[in-house]
Amino acid sequence: MKIYYHDLLPSDPRLPHSSSSPSSPSPSTLLPTLGIHTSHHPTLTTVNTLATSRGYKNRDTITVSPASMGAAYESKIAQFFEEHMHEDEEIRYVVEGAGYFDVRSGGEAGGEGDVEGEKERWIRVRMEAGDLIVLPAGIYHRFTVDENNYIKAMRLFKDEPKWTPLNRGPEVDENPVRKEYVQALQTQTVGGA
Repeated sequence: MKIYYHDLLPSDPRLPHSSSSPSSPSPSTLLPTLGIHTSHHPTLTTVNTLATSRGYKNRDTITVSPASMGAAYESKIAQFFEEHMHEDEEIRYVVEGAGYFDVRSGGEAGGEGDVEGEKERWIRVRMEAGDLIVLPAGIYHRFTVDENNYIKAMRLFKDEPKWTPLNRGPEVDENPVRKEYVQALQTQTVGGA
């Protein structure tokens, strides 16, 4: 797993986009403050232990590749890369291949410390086989595969499997789950990670 700031260059999102500028604070130290849990699990045994401890009852596997998705592949990748949130935690364990989760580095645009900057800067998390990430409900993020166009990931769920993206916009900013997440960030009580 590699964690770094996105360089914001407008090229293919499947490229690494690693910012070479020194950054403070380190993006890897920001993830826990955002409620994001990351870990590496070489076997399913520790994933199963984590799943039990966090109350994940269901799981499925998704393969994202041109071979598995056919003609819909490019449109699906574009959909995954739209900035969005979910009303439930998003838990992904990479079985094979690699991809990137991009998350925002802080609260809301226009807030205290907003840079074109610090509050809304993209942090990129490169995930490979054995890596696991837990994104809290309400966090804006996006996903793409790497330039190899292949990832197989296990999705874990507390309840029935669902994947409903809510694309970022004024209406979604008012979503109760989003507001609860932002409140937790502001009071530094974002948790569960």
